[in-house]
Amino acid sequence: MVIRIYFGEKPVFLCNEMNQELREILHHPDAVFIDEFSLQAIKSLLHEIKKPEFHAGVVLHNDIGALKKLFWKQFKVIKAAGGFVLNEKNELLMIFRKGFWDLPKGKLDPGETLEQCAIREVQEETGLKDVVLNVFLSTTYHTYDEFGKHVLKESWWYKMNASSSEKLTAQTEEDITGIAWKKIEEVQKLLPLAYPSIREVILTAGEFSTIND
Repeated sequence: MVIRIYFGEKPVFLCNEMNQELREILHHPDAVFIDEFSLQAIKSLLHEIKKPEFHAGVVLHNDIGALKKLFWKQFKVIKAAGGFVLNEKNELLMIFRKGFWDLPKGKLDPGETLEQCAIREVQEETGLKDVVLNVFLSTTYHTYDEFGKHVLKESWWYKMNASSSEKLTAQTEEDITGIAWKKIEEVQKLLPLAYPSIREVILTAGEFSTIND
């Protein structure tokens, strides 16, 4: 099992076994590898990954659950949910926020399920009213600093369907300045202007799996 966590553009991989992708990453001299299960080792990795000369980290331990628990303790963990929304033309709904192309998502409210959160956030951020939840897609992880605290956000993504005939209204109070349905060719051009976790969601979705071809 592999858990990928983004520190900006830099990924850190928690794993209980090595695969070909991780071995290739570790061939680069600017990758950090840790196979020691200790708080000191985790803190060392978090320190090293901030340095500009390092681009990725790999942490190996046979108990992935224990490793994740130890790693998560170093952060304030926030759960969020969002939607990979397609219309009847197989176009993807994307939003433009703070200089990046993004997918609609937001933080989980108290007493809310992840599915409820995903639908609510899509409706609030895009103006869509009739959103049909399809299936769970994936979970992404990324970190950031907020008011001096290290935050790790777990974002749960769901495939959804909506009609292109509905009016789109960007939620400007959430800094959304653009919103549009994008064809697969357009999405491909926008990927460099998306966060790495968003690129991961798009590239692992079945409908857009040919985007790398």
